[in-house]
Amino acid sequence: MIEFGQSLQNLGRFLIGKGMIIGKSRKELDKMRAVGELIAEVREEIRRMVQPGISTLELDQSAEKMMREAGAIPAFKGYMGTYPGSICASVNHVVVHGIPSSDVVLNEGDIFSVDMAAILDGFVGDTATTIPVGKVDAEKAQLINVTEECLRLAVEQCRIGRHVGDIGFAVESHAKKFGYGIVKGFTGHGIGRKMHEDPQIPNYGKPGTKEKIRLGYVFAIEPMINVGTEDTEILADGWTVVTKDGKPSAHCEHTVAVTENGPEILTFTKEQKRHFLQTCNVVEAALTV
Repeated sequence: MIEFGQSLQNLGRFLIGKGMIIGKSRKELDKMRAVGELIAEVREEIRRMVQPGISTLELDQSAEKMMREAGAIPAFKGYMGTYPGSICASVNHVVVHGIPSSDVVLNEGDIFSVDMAAILDGFVGDTATTIPVGKVDAEKAQLINVTEECLRLAVEQCRIGRHVGDIGFAVESHAKKFGYGIVKGFTGHGIGRKMHEDPQIPNYGKPGTKEKIRLGYVFAIEPMINVGTEDTEILADGWTVVTKDGKPSAHCEHTVAVTENGPEILTFTKEQKRHFLQTCNVVEAALTV
């Protein structure tokens, strides 16, 4: 079934020059739940490690060790033949793809965006979050909060019958309320056996446009929001993306499956899944009173 789906994707690209979105079976979704939970546990351990004085290389090495000890492969390492890290480690005005380094040490008041992905049993889980280093100022705190809100609103659109344009619109409309710049050169994406599958999922759009969302689709939704301009540039290393005006940027991401019961966040830890279900049960009980 997997091979047939991949053959259809290749045939579609040959015939019409466009990609095709491959829905995931229940068995495949179980594998994606496993890798999603794994990478979420790594993400939360890195969150606990973030403090003034730690280098981004130390965080990278710890993340890789956790992935490999769990039987997974860091999906970023060697990506495109050149990326050297197991995580993307982006500080303050770095939007994404910051290269881990012993020379980059986190300081009080920084914000640290970590993006990571792992491969387990042939499937990929991808997640990102922006973490305050110690106490941050109000501008950075609000940026993180709004970016997380954008992600929650975008995830809510991952329902059968809606469209990819609805996802981008959810991000764009919320971020614009705060006058933030929405990064347009980098997008979310489909995910499964490959880290980047169809479709591309921009953080802007019009409701009811682009691909129709169907059962079994799995998306990596990842708002990248800037305090100032939306404009970015890539540094000489060929990877590091920064804001052109030097103002802070935040990035958060979940891998999300489209199910009969609505969107399912695959990149939750076991504890986060339990908390989410408890919250849903409380809300449901309140609505029936």
